[in-house]
Amino acid sequence: MSVRLDEVNRRIIHALMGDARNTSAPMIAKQVGVSPATVRNRIAQLEDAGIIRGYHANVDFDAAAGMLRTLYVGTAPIEERARIAQQARTITGVVNVREFVAGQENLHVLAVGDDVEAVNDVARELTSLEIAIEDEKVVRTEQFQAYHPFGPAETHQQFSDYISLAGGNKVVELTVDDDAPIAGMSLERAAQEGVLEDGVLVVSIERDDAVLTPRGDSEIRPGDILTVLSRGGFTESMFEVFEAEGN
Repeated sequence: MSVRLDEVNRRIIHALMGDARNTSAPMIAKQVGVSPATVRNRIAQLEDAGIIRGYHANVDFDAAAGMLRTLYVGTAPIEERARIAQQARTITGVVNVREFVAGQENLHVLAVGDDVEAVNDVARELTSLEIAIEDEKVVRTEQFQAYHPFGPAETHQQFSDYISLAGGNKVVELTVDDDAPIAGMSLERAAQEGVLEDGVLVVSIERDDAVLTPRGDSEIRPGDILTVLSRGGFTESMFEVFEAEGN
């Protein structure tokens, strides 16, 4: 499943990179200008696509137990580099492995140990995997930062997820929640039963890797990303059609 990194997705990634543990969907929604349900659905899509691969604790091993952190810079045969990198991850004490597109010094391995002998054991095991260790360094500190270009533009503080058109019309991109009132309904039925208000038109449906042209018998499914046009703007009740109750 491929996911388009639009403005909403980039802002979500930026927020999670900054502090995933203390950042909730409602907090991101307030910053970005979309609903919490949209944020939760977008995060799930980013995870399913392998763009968000996990959430990790940033541990200061020196503060925790006075442990040593050593960075080993090594060279592995190019044709075996990926396999060797996977094997290196299984060594006790290894907490991070990075592959580089290079002939020399193409593997960086971060190891943690109680003492010098423990990290030396890691070095010996790395050597047994056909990694030629070129250099080693004791790591003092490590700092992380969210990717700035995915954050809010310096010229504005909040992203609005709708576009204003001539005549007071607005276009918005919405993600359909699992238990949204419109989920499982055709557009024709949604209009007949008043789920879609007069003047609201679904102009495109993005599903998996395809963009669909809506018709009366088009069924709206959870996870669909809809481009919706409203003549005269949006109200809170219009957004609730696409969200689960309570979101």
